Amino acid sequence: MSHSFVQISDCHIDDVEHAMGVNTHINLKKIINKIINIRTDALLISGDLTHNGTIIAYKTLQQILSPVQTMLLVISGNHDIDNNLNAIFSKNLFSQFTLGKWAIISINSVQTSKTSGFLTKDELIKLGLNLAQSTAKYILLVLHHPIVPMNSTWDDSLSLENPKALFNVLDQYSKIQAILFGHAHQAAEFSRLGVQIISCPSTALQFNNETRIGFNHYTLYDNGQLTIDTQWI
Repeated sequence: MSHSFVQISDCHIDDVEHAMGVNTHINLKKIINKIINIRTDALLISGDLTHNGTIIAYKTLQQILSPVQTMLLVISGNHDIDNNLNAIFSKNLFSQFTLGKWAIISINSVQTSKTSGFLTKDELIKLGLNLAQSTAKYILLVLHHPIVPMNSTWDDSLSLENPKALFNVLDQYSKIQAILFGHAHQAAEFSRLGVQIISCPSTALQFNNETRIGFNHYTLYDNGQLTIDTQWI
């Protein structure tokens, strides 16, 4: 028995079609056209849904996502404006979501007016409570910012500023199988103490030498195994 979901990230939809030198609207439409042919339980967007956080951009994003028939889950990124995000996607924001024997738990790493991430004491306490109270057999975590050095041209000072504080919480729980993030606009896989750590490519453009756009498709198995298929266009 298994479940699956797709993760996309860093769509950077703006009021105009072009952002960061690419047509983010057309690029996301190409991704969505591929995703709708995949049988999956959910679509997760791990932050930077828009480029400047305007209501128009969130409404445009909603329209581009309209062919998606599966459950939509979103978290905020540093380019998002929470009030406007909430206005359009309030029913899609989540703290935790269950897929079979798995729980997907979100962590808010966004700092106001800063590119880098930080986990406040309140957020760490909330995470600890969510982990302690979860009845799921396996746990998968998602946040916007990278929690490990990317070993690439990416500037790690723009990642999570206090990963040790996060690991101090996570290391108390053996149920955690994987941690997912976006923000770095590149596909990469790492491991720490047996936990998979996975970076999702951007639907807009990558910050490394990869010229394609892409997404991650995960399969979650009842025995605790997780497989990842990064698909490119």
